[in-house]
Amino acid sequence: MLGFIARRLFWGRKSFCTQRCFSQLAQKKVSLQEDGVVIPKMPPFDYSPPAYTGPTADEILAKRKNYLSPSILHFYKTPLNLVDGKMQYLFDENGRRYLDGFGGIATVSCGHCHPEVVEAIVNQTKRLQHSTVLYLNHVIADFAEALASKLPGNLKVVFFTNSGTEANELAMLIAKLYTGNHDIISVRNSYHGNAAGTMGATAQSIWKFNVIQSGIHHAVNPDPYRGIFGSDGEKYAKDVQEIIDFGTSGSVAAFISEAIQGVGGIVEMAPGYLPAVYESIRKAGGLCIADEVQAGFGRTGNHFWGFEDQGVVPDIVTMAKGIGNGIPLGAVVTTPEIAEALTRRSYFNTFGGNPVCTAAGLAVLRVIEKAKLQENAFVVGSYLKERLTALQDKYELIGDVRGRGFMLGVELVTDRQLKKPAKAEILHVMDQMKEMGVLIGKGGFYGNVFRITPPLCFTKEDADFLVSAMDLSMSKM
Repeated sequence: MLGFIARRLFWGRKSFCTQRCFSQLAQKKVSLQEDGVVIPKMPPFDYSPPAYTGPTADEILAKRKNYLSPSILHFYKTPLNLVDGKMQYLFDENGRRYLDGFGGIATVSCGHCHPEVVEAIVNQTKRLQHSTVLYLNHVIADFAEALASKLPGNLKVVFFTNSGTEANELAMLIAKLYTGNHDIISVRNSYHGNAAGTMGATAQSIWKFNVIQSGIHHAVNPDPYRGIFGSDGEKYAKDVQEIIDFGTSGSVAAFISEAIQGVGGIVEMAPGYLPAVYESIRKAGGLCIADEVQAGFGRTGNHFWGFEDQGVVPDIVTMAKGIGNGIPLGAVVTTPEIAEALTRRSYFNTFGGNPVCTAAGLAVLRVIEKAKLQENAFVVGSYLKERLTALQDKYELIGDVRGRGFMLGVELVTDRQLKKPAKAEILHVMDQMKEMGVLIGKGGFYGNVFRITPPLCFTKEDADFLVSAMDLSMSKM
């Protein structure tokens, strides 16, 4: 009887309550069960945000339409006005709490408004917000040293930027200068940024404008789920060698790739791919660039950097997002020899490495180590993946569950054999999960993959809540 009442509360067209009533059940942690599906309850959390007195969601939306670029989109039929955040939770204008399963697109690493990161930012802001790297300041040097200590081999020279796009642009420029070659090879379905060079390296039409992008080659994606060679990484790698042989002069500047494609739908590379590709690229005189913008800083759990899972050491590593826990910060790390290429002319970044951002970055590194967040990403991420895989056994709608740590993807399909993307279904499930208090992202070329990239402080209770919300949403499809 209790299950029937809950169903009518949330789903019934003629019910005496709206979806918000069900949301309140979740907020009040009422434990119900219906047809074997656990109705999710919000895990307890000892924080209440201060009252919000700013403009409403409708007022903000009106201003966005009038004054912001029309290219800026928003999630959900009814967009959220988020005004407060604490660790793995976000709060809307009414004080309602949401579990953040997206982490600001894999950006919030330590947790929203982590006290130690906030303290570092505030203390530095009180003393010096900005000068220029033309003067000395210990914060940028301290952070560069700490960052270099987390990388293998001779990767120890750091150049700070403001974003992942800037970092990837600079990495490709360095590769061209150092090698004297022009051609760049990237992987289909990848995303590396939205500036001139990075848009060329990006390999999804939705992110590419009709502008000239020369010297870029896109290799077959080593996708174990949709790829033509399954999980045979070495077969995919042969395509890179053929690009070198047939599409270039035989010499290339660089190969750039994500360890796990983020925007592309949390696609892991087939095992053995990077070692074979790196060998081909280096024989052709090129450098190997690892784009760690989303997978870096312990997010994958088993390693601090995503590329480590394939047992390779890149020549250049780019990073952003989780590096600053939400502060605009990026970096390029390379060897002393390769870094010398930038000294041939003057190269400068006004805001890259400013005191406030680097103070935040140093605090983030310390928190990740102190709180053992990489270990938590492995333990809780593995648990979450197991729970999601169990849902795959339950619902034909789920075609694939993949990823590592807190970089997980759930691909929805209307036909498992044909792998037909479930584009409308994912929007429905996503919206219903939001009503239950769970926020997750979506991506993939077809827009049919849930991107689950929460703050690294996510708990098993949070994982259970997320999966229960997805379970209940899918049970009503």
